[in-house]
Amino acid sequence: MSALNRTLGAATTAYGVAILLRPQWLARPCGLPTAPDGSATADTAPLIRMVGARDAVIGVAITCATGDRARRVATWCRIGCDIGDAAILGACLPSKAHRAKAASIALAWAALNAYSLGGAETCRGAR
Repeated sequence: MSALNRTLGAATTAYGVAILLRPQWLARPCGLPTAPDGSATADTAPLIRMVGARDAVIGVAITCATGDRARRVATWCRIGCDIGDAAILGACLPSKAHRAKAASIALAWAALNAYSLGGAETCRGAR
């Protein structure tokens, strides 16, 4: 397993756990509603926590994968989720600036994870 890929898996796990525990850490940068105390609202917190749980599980799968195929599959799951996040957040956040920022960050993570699989070798190995 490449060191970059394992590091990205660990970072995905850490971020997933962080927003699971503190959903406002995703709500605020995305321009989603927050309560007067700065916490995520009761309407948005459960959805953000779902994303956190998803990312934590995928991150653990990437980090703990023992074979190339398992690592590749877990990483492609991460890439697919990032592309989905980019599409949804890029279309649905409250302002154009928030939509552009969130979509760009999600696509950057997708690209970085794809790169961590080894470029051209990734395409041949994923078939």
